[in-house]
Amino acid sequence: MAHEFPIRVYYEDTDLAGIVYYANYLKFIERGRSEWVRAMGVDQVAMKRELGLVFAVRRVEADYLRPAKFDDELIVTTDLVAETGARIVMEQAVMRGAEKLFTATVTLVCLTETGAAARLPAEVRRKLAPPLH
Repeated sequence: MAHEFPIRVYYEDTDLAGIVYYANYLKFIERGRSEWVRAMGVDQVAMKRELGLVFAVRRVEADYLRPAKFDDELIVTTDLVAETGARIVMEQAVMRGAEKLFTATVTLVCLTETGAAARLPAEVRRKLAPPLH
């Protein structure tokens, strides 16, 4: 099931044409990912403090489909696609009602404080696993 995060477009999000500036979609989906991680019960501040690990975006593949405009009410959806011991892949979308405006496939990895790649913590992998029925 997709995590949903509401966002409203403010004047500061738009460009001279009055539409959302392309780079701001990346900010929107970052907020959606942060809330998705929080909703799973992962405390990123504690993860950094206790394990010395942080999430980092490794790859983003984005498609801009339709423009959002000032005062639009949007929903950022986040769906887990895959998880390995070293990365998380998710699909994200920015929606205006039923209309899809933007999509992205995002790959996250864990890094140490020195920037070295690290395995995902076991607790995070457990929280990402689908519930057993």
